[in-house]
Amino acid sequence: MDRKKKEKKIQTILSSVAILVIAIIATLFSGIEEDFKIENTKVVHTITAEESENIVLEGENHLQIHFFDVGQADSIFLIQKGKSMLIDAGNNEDGDWIVQQIKRLGIQKIDYLIGTHPHEDHIGGMDDVIQNFEIGTIYMPKVQTNTKTFEDVLDAILEKNMTVTTPTIGHKFNVGEVECEVMLCGSGTKEEQKNLNLSSLVIRANYGEQSYLFMGDSEKENEKLRSWPQTNVLKVGHHGSDTSSGETFLTQVLPQLAIIQVGEGNSYGHPKQATLDKLKKIGTLVYRTDEKGNIVIESDGKKNKVSFY
Repeated sequence: MDRKKKEKKIQTILSSVAILVIAIIATLFSGIEEDFKIENTKVVHTITAEESENIVLEGENHLQIHFFDVGQADSIFLIQKGKSMLIDAGNNEDGDWIVQQIKRLGIQKIDYLIGTHPHEDHIGGMDDVIQNFEIGTIYMPKVQTNTKTFEDVLDAILEKNMTVTTPTIGHKFNVGEVECEVMLCGSGTKEEQKNLNLSSLVIRANYGEQSYLFMGDSEKENEKLRSWPQTNVLKVGHHGSDTSSGETFLTQVLPQLAIIQVGEGNSYGHPKQATLDKLKKIGTLVYRTDEKGNIVIESDGKKNKVSFY
């Protein structure tokens, strides 16, 4: 083979290799670009209010989650197969009313009583609850405050010879057939003592194919402490404040339904429009106690039905 033919053959081989390399690089960058595109446009499978309120459930022993309308406060009651869990108990003046709501549901024992953090709008009615029901386990974060509200709760616990347990992150327990896991829990750091919201005890519950995340008053600092699994229903943190519900957190959780417990015409301006806009952006259907009163989510483990009273 003469010199010119050799050079032409080498050029042909090099051209083929270059084309192959370019094709591989193009394919790799195409995949990365597509991943970014998916991440940036991620939305939840949307559902309308009419659909959520008219779903027909199957079977028996449904899970019920009652989001009590306690104004600018939190109180959530979960029941399944006769077992129950109360997460927070509103303000001081809500105690008797919450007791009556729970008795109306035919409950005599609360298996798990959770005070997410020691602010009055979350533990205000807990002493009334403790005095009126048999209580199983009490979970609270490892933080204290010198308010009368907090002291009243501790006194009620002592009067029944009970103790408070601070669960560790990852701790699991069952309420009937509902599997619950502690996602976050305050350990008494200086930052938590200064801002009690940061100590919030966060619970995630699973029932069949459905999941529920109860954020207490957790703020964006809390949300950044871990990754979050996709969850069907979100109890929005801190009454819809703009100090909670960061974009990264919401795009991880991607809730189909969100509940905001908030007081009508409250002086804080909750829920903040920025939070509502972020939930709307990902396609989440939002329900608020200031608009609907008591909100109930009932589930057969496959679907969630929303109602009000």
